Amino acid sequence: MDSAYRIDDVSSILSPGLVVFRDLVAANIDRMIEIAGDVSRLRPHCKTHKMREVAEMELARGITKHKAATIAEAEMLAQAGVKDVFLAYNIVGPNIERAVHFRKKFPEVQFSVTGDHPRPVAQLGDAMQSAGTSIEVLLDLDIGRNRTGLPPGEAAIALYEQIAHTPGLVPAGLHVYDGHLGIADPAERRAAVEAAWTQVLAFRDALTSRGLPVPRIVAGGTPQFPIYATFPEPTAELSPGTCVFHDSGYGEKFADLTGFRPAALVLTRVISRPTANRVTFDVGTKGVASDPPMGQRLVLPDLPDAVQVLQNEEHLVVETSQAARWSPGDWTLAIPTHVCPTSALHRQASVVAEGRVIGAWDVVSRDRQLTV
Repeated sequence: MDSAYRIDDVSSILSPGLVVFRDLVAANIDRMIEIAGDVSRLRPHCKTHKMREVAEMELARGITKHKAATIAEAEMLAQAGVKDVFLAYNIVGPNIERAVHFRKKFPEVQFSVTGDHPRPVAQLGDAMQSAGTSIEVLLDLDIGRNRTGLPPGEAAIALYEQIAHTPGLVPAGLHVYDGHLGIADPAERRAAVEAAWTQVLAFRDALTSRGLPVPRIVAGGTPQFPIYATFPEPTAELSPGTCVFHDSGYGEKFADLTGFRPAALVLTRVISRPTANRVTFDVGTKGVASDPPMGQRLVLPDLPDAVQVLQNEEHLVVETSQAARWSPGDWTLAIPTHVCPTSALHRQASVVAEGRVIGAWDVVSRDRQLTV
């Protein structure tokens, strides 16, 4: 691997261990800002890193608006000093009272959530009103992902009107997640995003024509946000996540997503040499995300011909013509295919700068609950 991934002394790093290369994180954040064109257009998603220190790096660069997927992530952001937190998740069940608790604990934070159904929206409003506070709610708009949200239409308009007229709730705009538009071909991806955006703006105009405020439209994961960045829409907020750490999955699929480098890797050690052509590493499914198919969950740059033939909870077995040069105790770095759930598998990350381990960052919001 090149010098950007140099580690002079790995004796303090347990394996499998998450390793964050600080300067590469900084460069990825800077590239994200460059693509956006203005830090005020960004609302990066913390679900990839879940670390206070990364949020602080973004804040230091003027990124004041942030996005989360769990209340724990929202609390981590608030603890880092973020004053505008959008929880892009529909609040139901006990999370309604947790949202009230969050508002009380962090009154200085502009806190917003999503909604896509009349019942929990009404329950959220009742809870906020009873607590003597309020919360901003964005309508979760489904443009084809079919995971959450309402499609543009009368039911979605009616729900936004309900949000606007419910005491304790403040209508805060639209949330548009377009993960289904992660098309590899750049031209096809742009065409699909532009078609979806036309629907979103038409729906926004239908709301504003009824006198309903739509102050923001939060849209765009990592592969799509460079496209949204070219749209002259002042209310658009771009919410990339993965690019802060980057990974081999995005690196291989999206050739046009340039300027980002993997910044969070997994250090793994050889634990066995079971056959002449096999090497067994300690990076099992408890050390790297297992949502990609077997054999495609990581890349081993130091073993370019390695074929991953077996992976269990604590083991990864590869076959390689270079097996003879590896012995138990030797180490290497693996680039996760999907870094976001990989981060969540580790309690801490060793942080490296200029080849030295300079400390450890807690993966704070890997837990579902902190104090709220």
